[in-house]
Formats: sequence, C-alpha cells, structure tokens
Amino acid sequence: MKKIIIFLSVIGILSFESCTINEVDQNIDNDTISEVYENSIPYNFSSSNNYKVNFILPYTIYSSDMVLVYRLTGSVNGNDLWEFLPETHYFADGTRDFSYNFDFTQNDVQIYLEGTNLSSLNSVYRIGQTFRFVIIPAKLLYGIDTYNYSAVMQSLNLKESQVQNLNF
Repeated sequence: MKKIIIFLSVIGILSFESCTINEVDQNIDNDTISEVYENSIPYNFSSSNNYKVNFILPYTIYSSDMVLVYRLTGSVNGNDLWEFLPETHYFADGTRDFSYNFDFTQNDVQIYLEGTNLSSLNSVYRIGQTFRFVIIPAKLLYGIDTYNYSAVMQSLNLKESQVQNLNF
C-alpha cells in the first residue's frame, strides 16, 4: 500500500511541475511589418479603361495578408479624409447610384466603379482619384476599426511619413 501512495505522490508532483513550465506564446509575431502605399499619380476612371485601375504591388504579399483600400475624399482642418472601400453612393430615393469596389491578389490591387450609368457620373468621382493601400497580416485585423483609416494607422503603429508611392 505504501508503494501505491508513493507512486501516486510522485505522479502528482510531476503533474504540478508541468504546470510551472514557461511556454513561449506562439501567437506573438515580432517580425510583421505592415506597409502603406499611395498611387503617386491621381487616377482617372473612364469608359476607355472600363472604369477600372490595376495597381501592381512592389512585391508578392503572403496569401494570408490582407489589403485595405481607402480613397482620398477631401480634407478638414488640413487633415486628409480617407474613405474605406467598398464605398457606395446613393440617389436621393435610396437606390444605389454607384460604388467603388476592389479586389486583390498576392501581386496586385484592382479598383473599379460599379453602377448603372457610369458615363454620366460627375467627374469629381472619376477624375484625379488618390488611393491608399494598407497591407497587413490578416490576424492583425481583429479588433481594429478598418473603416477608420486613422485607427488602422495608429493600431499598426504606422506614420504618415511611412506612406510609399506606387507607380502604375
């Protein structure tokens, strides 16, 4: 009987010992670098390009990376206003007029206009458009208000001085 009690005591001590081992958190990512790009030449949407623009990324991103796209819509008190895509505009009666939308691959980002009559769309929405592309690992998106460009930049610890120009 003493041998069984000693055996169970040793097993109990070993099980408590395993609880005190410090394990490295495998979810910490110390080498992730988020980047921001902006098209260096304002883009024009027209029927000749089917209301689409394709931006080639400077390098192939990981398949797990995400691309967030923002359109420059103006400024207030010297601060740029960035609208998160997709961005939809409506007629006064509540029906959709047009939308900016996008898709991306590991190599490029395509932005396109959708709507029923894009040729009659006011030029302020088609001519001289500037976009920003934020490339981040998908796991960093949790808890970030992606609609708010400033919140994304702050969450990723990115500065305006880090925005890189994309030539297309």
